[in-house]
Amino acid sequence: MSSSQPSLLPNATRDLARFAVETRAGEIPVDVIERVKLSFLDGLGVCLHGSTLPWTRKVFEIVQEEGCKNVASLWGSGHRTSLTNAVLVNSTAGHAFEMDDIHKESIVHPNSLAVPAALALAEVDPSLSGSDIVTALTLGYEVGLRIGNAATTSLFLNGFHPQGTSGAFVAAATAGRLMRLDASQMQHALGIAGSLGSGLMAAQEGAMVKRLHAGRAAQSGMLAALLAKRGFTGISDIIEAGYGGFLSSFSRTPNVDRLLVGLREDWEAGKVGFKMYPNVTSIHAGLDALRSILVDESLPATRVKEINVGCGHMTFVHTAWEYRPVGITAAQMNMYYGLSVMTLRGNVSAADYSEDAIADPKILAFMPRIKIAVDPEIESRGPPFRHAARVAVLTTEGRTYSREILHRRGSPENPVNREDIERKFDVNVGRLLKSSTMDRLKYLAAKLDVLTNAKEIIDIVASPRLRANGDRG
Repeated sequence: MSSSQPSLLPNATRDLARFAVETRAGEIPVDVIERVKLSFLDGLGVCLHGSTLPWTRKVFEIVQEEGCKNVASLWGSGHRTSLTNAVLVNSTAGHAFEMDDIHKESIVHPNSLAVPAALALAEVDPSLSGSDIVTALTLGYEVGLRIGNAATTSLFLNGFHPQGTSGAFVAAATAGRLMRLDASQMQHALGIAGSLGSGLMAAQEGAMVKRLHAGRAAQSGMLAALLAKRGFTGISDIIEAGYGGFLSSFSRTPNVDRLLVGLREDWEAGKVGFKMYPNVTSIHAGLDALRSILVDESLPATRVKEINVGCGHMTFVHTAWEYRPVGITAAQMNMYYGLSVMTLRGNVSAADYSEDAIADPKILAFMPRIKIAVDPEIESRGPPFRHAARVAVLTTEGRTYSREILHRRGSPENPVNREDIERKFDVNVGRLLKSSTMDRLKYLAAKLDVLTNAKEIIDIVASPRLRANGDRG
């Protein structure tokens, strides 16, 4: 049946596979390499932090109970397992507290997918250099993000989680590059991974399984590369097949030009942003705008009568649903909760996402003062402004203060610097690593592209840490 439906873009899978295999390290711009190294450091931090959380522990326990060939580390535990199970656990950890990096257009968080895959393979094969790792990360990002771009926001609005679906390609291309697959094998690896990706967005309203979407995508990508290495075949036109292909099935209204236009010239891997709050990216501009009003106007919560927020349709669908304190995931994905916390506590941090905090009666009582609606002007600007927000605060004295944030802090358009990401890293791992070890890991990440191998990095992240963190991050 698939042959009766025209291809969306003939040979797209083949061409992306060739790109992932044939591109040399020296062809990647220096600024893109620097961005990916920063993403690598951020990924180490969020994975180590996430390794202590209860939902990651549950996955860890199952992997330990099953048992298998012990070749790759389960971070922070001192234990090893198979390649596929290692990335299952470590990538679940990376997405365990909504702090992994974010590529806005594709809606993919690449570091929680690719960093565990790369270091697992580097542990198995010590001949892999730091340059090999950075190159594989960059190319894995590029392939997966371009596929996510082509899927457009329609994939998300159809109810699928980009991290679990498009994300499988990030891991497959990263792993396949480090396994030195040839172009045909890489094409099959993509063809296997795309058929294994999954994840449904209803998980955002309270289920732990949202965290697992990253782990399963990374595991699918690793398994796909391992199978392709052995000659196992996948769907050769997985991306572009007119019937039953990735884009035709998950997206249905894709923009296939985003797959190959500008390839090797316009690097999506260089457009990855960072999260500066531990919650869904779609509410960050609203939080930035509200915080600006509260700080600049010295406005205490007692003087806030009403908060009105305008946002794009996707952000509204994603975050503006009626809040109930059913779990930490739900709180992290909800705009009403985030704005209430910002108003009453002056900031939003990991401490605001515990089982006790998310059910705080004061927070729940404040929420009716918040009104959220789709802003037609923001919506008319299209997907590049899907994170934008307009916030107006009406005070008890009748005054109104307004702010518009088109690009959240941490986005490529409103960037943070290395020092900001290093501070975030310090907060994430401060209770897990000695100060000197934290500094060493930051140094090694900054020099990753010139390291002979990643052994020292692996030794640090693999060694036993505190694995119990209750429900608090």
